[in-house]
Amino acid sequence: MTDATAIAASYIALWNERDATERRALLARHWTADAIYVDPLMRGEGHQAIDALVAGVQQRFPDYTFRLIGSANGHGNYVRFSWELGPEGADGPIQGTDFAELADGRIRHVTGFLDRVPNGA
Repeated sequence: MTDATAIAASYIALWNERDATERRALLARHWTADAIYVDPLMRGEGHQAIDALVAGVQQRFPDYTFRLIGSANGHGNYVRFSWELGPEGADGPIQGTDFAELADGRIRHVTGFLDRVPNGA
């Protein structure tokens, strides 16, 4: 049985981890080596490329953090959850919904959708 909450929490932790060494450790622990991330703005294949995507988002939005919106859910090897990106203690101006496919309990493929993105973000 898939623990959707734990998968979503590990995903959000990765996007919020600013220490590159720890971020790579999270990737190794929670993502398969051949993992793929894709959304309307970016794509990465493998740990190194996904790490670079995360670092790029953190550089673009240095004062923002990711937070889950609502509860994650899933079945079998699939997990769905929504998130927001914004300043601490305020509503996130950027929101999305991601779908993760798992392999052996680790993230193998993420398809991300951007639900709300303000102009200029």
